[in-house]
Parts: sequence; structure tokens; C-alpha cells
Amino acid sequence: VPLGVFWSVFLGLVWLHLLEVPDPSVVPHYQAGVVAFGLSAIIELLGEPFWVLAQAHLFVRLKVIAESLSVVSKCLLTVTLVILYPHWGLYIFSLAQLLYVSVLVMCYVIYFVMFLGSAEATKKSFPVARVKALLPNFVEDETFVNWKEARLTWSFFKQSFLKQILTEGERYVMTFLNVLNFGDQGVYDIVNNLGSLVARFIFLPVEESFYVFFAKVLERGKTVKDQKQDDVAMAANVLELLLKLVLLIGLTITVFGYAYSQLALDIYGGSMLSSGTGPDLLRCYSLYVLFLAVNGVTECFTFALMCKEEVDRYNFVMLALSFIFLCISYFLTHWYGSVGFILANCFNMGIRIAHSIHYIYDYFKDSTYRPLTGLLPSPLLVLVYIISGVITAFSEVFFCCDKGWMARLVHTSTGALCFAAALVTMFCTETKLIHFVRSQ
Repeated sequence: VPLGVFWSVFLGLVWLHLLEVPDPSVVPHYQAGVVAFGLSAIIELLGEPFWVLAQAHLFVRLKVIAESLSVVSKCLLTVTLVILYPHWGLYIFSLAQLLYVSVLVMCYVIYFVMFLGSAEATKKSFPVARVKALLPNFVEDETFVNWKEARLTWSFFKQSFLKQILTEGERYVMTFLNVLNFGDQGVYDIVNNLGSLVARFIFLPVEESFYVFFAKVLERGKTVKDQKQDDVAMAANVLELLLKLVLLIGLTITVFGYAYSQLALDIYGGSMLSSGTGPDLLRCYSLYVLFLAVNGVTECFTFALMCKEEVDRYNFVMLALSFIFLCISYFLTHWYGSVGFILANCFNMGIRIAHSIHYIYDYFKDSTYRPLTGLLPSPLLVLVYIISGVITAFSEVFFCCDKGWMARLVHTSTGALCFAAALVTMFCTETKLIHFVRSQ
């Protein structure tokens, strides 16, 4: 929390005094917005110990309820204020963000105040008995700093910092180098938010949940021969089916996203979004979603098993990759505009996937398990995807999007039929995966 206060103040001053400030007549209350978002970051840090405790003990329902309530309250406040007081500008989104983090933290605090010390906690032999134990304190008979844990924490901090650059690097290039004007940044943000809905609502929860699963089933830093073989078999089976699941979701979005990006943007924002670079951006993002899907699962397995030395080695790889990614982002944006950012992200994810696949292959090579076969869909399903992609692409040319609502309906119906064919093929060819989804 003290570090959070320091960085919020420091970066707030950078944003207010060193970077370009938008015209107050176009974007009112910018300064208040910067302060509010810095404050929200500090509030969210206050709830971090509760979040970590809930994650470690698999309190999935608490996490779902807390995040759902906070998101819903944020959305309701945003919509209400936009309708009633649109002239408030950034005040609306600042207040909504503060409400979001306040509700999120309060949900965790209230739950643990009620849970700790209860009969249920005693029955589960929960390691924390009082809320006071979650506050900073000095423990007798222990050194002030556990250096082994401190070094591991430092390794993960460096990794998180580099992952932040790799994940949000294009935003820093936009902000500091002014390669796009505010209008183009706005279109990019809209497409980025639309495109990342699947990643946020499907891939991120899967990645977070199964990171905990792999970390509990297998021991970090041990080879496959030194693990319990039943646990290895279970982890390999789950990894294979998870890879197959996210791959098929990603392929479906990539194939159908190409032909329906323009229609989606036209329905969402009218001709302002569907006539410019928006459709090309969303088409590229559909491909990027496939990279995101595979990378999420391969990295969650890799990071769950890496020892400290392997994490440190990977940090050097990520440092070099971060530099290359920022350079590629800068040059591709000059050549292809905002599409260059997404192409740079695809390159970045491709390298990370290659590293994780190499790690998984090495990990399982001395066993009989081959979970990477999950990345190989059935040939029949691939053929159906190719045919669907060709049919929907031609449908877009002939029926979308300036030929009236009847033509749009034909285009949508064509996509629905192709999607149904893909689903039927999936149910017939991927029986093991269907059973896994139904049971889990």
C-alpha cells in the first residue's frame, strides 16, 4: 500500500504535468479523473490480501459474486450519470471507478469478517483465525524478512512488470510517443474493449482458476518423474482438454469474426465505426483472440511449475521481448496505423506461446503423456472452419452492410448456419472434450 501511494502520486504528476493534456472544452475534468483513478488503485490494493487468500483457498463463489456486484454497480452508476448529467464528463467514469473498487473491497472484507472465527472456518481448519491477522504485524521468533520468499516475490514483480509492458505496451507507445491522435485512440479503444470481451469473460477466469489448480496438483520446481504419477496424469489430461477448448473457441471467433466485424461495429456504433479503420481493427483482433486463448492456458501451466531460477531466466527473455515489442509497435503503427498495434501484439503472443510450448514439451518428454496434442483439432473440423470462412466472407461482400436490413438478415442467417455446422462437427469429432466440458 505505501508503494501504491507513492506510484499513484508520482504517475499522477507525470500524467498531469509531463504528458499531453486534452482540451478542457472537449474532455472536461481531466485532472480530477487522474486523481480519482490513482485513488481507486490505492483502495484496490487495500483489498489485495483478502483477494489472495480467497484465490489460494479456491473461494470461487466469493470471487464471482464480488466481481459481479462491483461491475454491475459500476455499470449502473455510469449509465445513470451519462443519461442524467452528461456534462459531468470524466467525473462520471471517475465516480464509477471509485464505486467499483469500493464495492469489490467491501465484499471481500465483509465476507472474511463473517467467515473468520466461524464454525465453518474451524471445520475447514482455516489457517487464519482473525481479521487482525491479515494486517501487517511483527512475528516473534522469525526474521523481519524471509529472504527466500523475498527473492521469489522480486522475481514475480519483475515478471509482472514486464508482462504489463507486453500486455499494455501499445497504450504506453500511444501515450508517450503520440503516434495516434485522440480520435484514432478512441476508435482503437472501442474495438479493443469489444474484442477483449471474450478474453475477459472466458479466458481470464479459466487462466486464473487453472493456474491455482496446476499449482496445487503439481509441485513447483520438480521434474515429472519426481511428481506423483496420478497427479501428473490428471494434470496432463486437464491441460490437453483445456488447450483443445480454448483453441476451438479462438478458432471460432477468428473464422466468424472476419466476416462479421463490420456488421458488429455498424450495429454497435453506426457508420462512424464501421466505415473507417474499425472493421479492419476488429478483424485483426479476432485473430489476436486466438493467440490470447492459447497463450493464457500455456502460460498458466508454465508459471505454475517454474522454479525461481526458471522465472529469472524467463524474465531476461521477457525483457528482450518487451524491447522488441515496443520497437515493432512503433514502426508498424507508422506503416499500418492502429492495425499495427494489434499485429505487434500477435507477434508478441506468438513468441510467448512458443516459449510456453517448448517448456511444456520439455516437461512431459520423459513421460508417456503428450498434452500438446490438444492443439491439434480434427481435420474434418478444420475443413468445416475453412468452408465456413469462405462462405461468410462471400456473404459479407454481397449482403453487408449498406444494402438494407433484409440483406443483413441473410448475411446473419448464413453465419448462423455455418456456425451450427461447426458446432455439430465439434460434437461429433471432439467427444472427449464435450464430456470434459459437461462434467467440469
